[in-house]
Amino acid sequence: MRLNRKLSVIVPAYKEGKKIQKGLVKLEDELKKIGLDYEILLVCDGCEPTYQAAKDLAGHSIKVLKYDTNSGKGFALKYGAAKASGDLITFIDADMTIHPKEIDVFIRLLDDSDADIIIGSKRHPQSKVNYPMFRRVQSFVYQLLVSVLFQINAKDTQAGLKLLKRQVLLDVLPKAVVKTYAFDLELLVIAHHLGYTKIVEAPIEVEEQFATTVRLSSAFWVFLDTLAIFYRLHILKYYDRTLK
Repeated sequence: MRLNRKLSVIVPAYKEGKKIQKGLVKLEDELKKIGLDYEILLVCDGCEPTYQAAKDLAGHSIKVLKYDTNSGKGFALKYGAAKASGDLITFIDADMTIHPKEIDVFIRLLDDSDADIIIGSKRHPQSKVNYPMFRRVQSFVYQLLVSVLFQINAKDTQAGLKLLKRQVLLDVLPKAVVKTYAFDLELLVIAHHLGYTKIVEAPIEVEEQFATTVRLSSAFWVFLDTLAIFYRLHILKYYDRTLK
């Protein structure tokens, strides 16, 4: 199953500074073990210091991309995905708090289950995550809202590691609107709406303890983005339109 396939790993980055070098080395060390041709697309989301720190690592397997204006994680992922050439596409956060060794596990799970999308889940019973109780409550409340509004079989839509088949991404991205907080949710909602319903959650290991809870302003915008996705799906029927 692994022969003649290529993996594209998209890494959105903002204000990582020199930490990005360590993260990229860590990521590439794990990708070398998988046995697939791969490319890393680091997308610097309007952050010149991160770009300057990363550009020395650019080469055959690492592409360092940038644009001038900070536009949000969703925009960065969409920007990178448009330039990806792999048969499989992975999203992973630049801080690598979700260990990139999980990518190999995700690929095996996708092959074994023939899933459309594999998503990391902090709420999977086998996940190893250490974060404050209030953050757990925030996550639980948000996912409860998601389960009420959308028929997605997922307990955690927001974890920063996902693996998709290329065709799924090609079908979903043109319809995606969210550029910031709820891009992960919109991605899954569109995919499910288009018939890619085999979404499998996988356990993850988060290496660092969460230092803070989500800011109230960020939580507010996530809530608005989520309602907007519901509106586009059920009221506007936006995701049913054929986009030119």
